[in-house]
Amino acid sequence: MPRLDFRSPRLFVEAPLSQGASVALDRDQANYLGNVLRLSSGAEILVFNGRDGEWQAAIAGRKRPESLSILQRTRAQDSLGDVAYVFALLKHARLDYVVQKAVEMGASKLQPVTTRFTQVSRVNLERMSANVIEAAEQCGILSLAAVAAALPLERYLSERDARRLLVFCDEAAEIADPLAALKAARTDGGGIDVLIGPEGGFAPEEREALLRQPRTLRLCLGPRILRADTAGVAALALVQAALGDWAGPG
Repeated sequence: MPRLDFRSPRLFVEAPLSQGASVALDRDQANYLGNVLRLSSGAEILVFNGRDGEWQAAIAGRKRPESLSILQRTRAQDSLGDVAYVFALLKHARLDYVVQKAVEMGASKLQPVTTRFTQVSRVNLERMSANVIEAAEQCGILSLAAVAAALPLERYLSERDARRLLVFCDEAAEIADPLAALKAARTDGGGIDVLIGPEGGFAPEEREALLRQPRTLRLCLGPRILRADTAGVAALALVQAALGDWAGPG
């Protein structure tokens, strides 16, 4: 793993990045660099766009930061493992938390779903995307997780790729060793979907539909009932340890 620079501020930009390029700052970015971080012309930061790796950049501008001069690349672009985080919608503050943590845990896609017992019916995709970027900026992440529009659980199940392993976290499952169960599972290169239900659990018909999926691994996350946001972090940690990039090169 390359050495990360945790001292320099990191900023996500949309523009292409290459040596010698100039990237204009929008108002929010200029305010963040100039008024929040109190950086002025000549100060150096790190920038990334999710495509071209990470670059060292110098702030340019007379009275306030106006643009960035791209100096040299510090890290090459990487790619995320094929792990989708599928979750029943949560209220705003807890949704912010679970999106940020899923990004930190290496999820490559965020797929919200609605279920019978979901208490929230709408999701702000712009807010989700902003949380993805914030988590990536703070944690040295180069590749951004994709944010998908919310789907009813039934529609999600009917449209998902049946070759993918569906890790279905269910408090009603028998208590067993989830790490051992995951290690015994095979992904066959088809990717992994990690599904976390709502606080009220899955309805009986939803559980039956999940168990009819062709490649389903039903897990209990131990003897204690976890909140949905906690369960998401625990499940992603188990998946990454057993089948993902925590397990090392295969």
